[in-house]
Amino acid sequence: MDGFVFAGWVVRIPEVKAQVGAAPAALGLALLGVSGGAVATMTVTGRLCRRFGNHPVTIGCGLVLALGVALPPLTHSAAALGCVLLVFGAGYGGLNVAMNAAAVDLVVALRRPVMPGFHAAYSFGGLAGAALGGLLAPHLSPERHLLLLAAVALAITVAAGRVLLRHPLPAAGPAPAAAPDGPRTRTDGGEAWRNVRWLVVTLGLVAMCDSYGEGAMADWGTLHLSGDLGAGAGLAAAGYAVFALAMAIGRLAGSAALERFGRTRVLVVGALAASAGMLVAALAPVTWLVIAGYAVTGLGIANIFPAAIARAGTLGGANGVALASTFGYGGMLLGPPAIGFIAQGAGLPVALTTVAALAAVAALIAFAVRGADRGGGVGRGGGAARTPEG
Repeated sequence: MDGFVFAGWVVRIPEVKAQVGAAPAALGLALLGVSGGAVATMTVTGRLCRRFGNHPVTIGCGLVLALGVALPPLTHSAAALGCVLLVFGAGYGGLNVAMNAAAVDLVVALRRPVMPGFHAAYSFGGLAGAALGGLLAPHLSPERHLLLLAAVALAITVAAGRVLLRHPLPAAGPAPAAAPDGPRTRTDGGEAWRNVRWLVVTLGLVAMCDSYGEGAMADWGTLHLSGDLGAGAGLAAAGYAVFALAMAIGRLAGSAALERFGRTRVLVVGALAASAGMLVAALAPVTWLVIAGYAVTGLGIANIFPAAIARAGTLGGANGVALASTFGYGGMLLGPPAIGFIAQGAGLPVALTTVAALAAVAALIAFAVRGADRGGGVGRGGGAARTPEG
């Protein structure tokens, strides 16, 4: 539902822009409302989850997102659009923290690294939302389309909410402390959080390097194909679709990869593959090589964000998810404008090489902290499953 609703809003941005009569600069500031509302809400959501529980907060944020998506087509100025997008962004950011925290609880309960599967659902929801939006755009106004999305999102939230409220799970808290000669034992409180906060921040930096690339690809991937290589609109759109589909498929296989190879290998190899793929995509002179590079990049970055967020959650609970997510989505906020600024002076191909550079940085960070992060993929101690750390 999250990916479906967000993609449905994105495909109607051009019509909403025309409705509010915003210049490109004004529209850009208004669109920052989504990211601003999301990032500002994330740390607050972590505290709400600790107080009220992950499942109730997930439901509440889902309701805010569902209602918020109906608001943009009701505005008639850039300022009003920016204000309602703050509400939409707050629901989007809060839901991402709350449901990731709830997913971490399930990962811990199952003792299996199933987080990538949840993120695959987000990716496929985004693909479905974009496809349906493209089909409905010629026949429905943005107001009716987004009102329909709001109704669908409300129905899903209510249906899912009934299940979540009936099945609460014990919250994953700060990581257990390692005993010198025995199994890991649970410690709670501020000291435990202080002990793991630096590692949660490090995982957040890994997620930020990943989401920088996701944001850059969403905003600039098609423009690179059309503007630098002269691809037609359909082929340029297909290039981004290949990237998104490769990422979704990679996430479907993510749980099996994490169980077989361990988190460190998945992060390092994935980030290096994304770096190589994006370097080819940025500098290749022919369209088919660029699209192939997009596919490799999508496969490489597929499991970096979910693996980093899942580990942050097992270390720090909802606070860990909130802190790492703030870094991660901050990268998505930073990526598109940073690419644009660099492209202004050096050209878009050179600007896109920063995606490759940050993916390589993510690989270095993941490799550097492999010893500190050796506590297994999902375990909380007491017989929890461990994943091999390469």
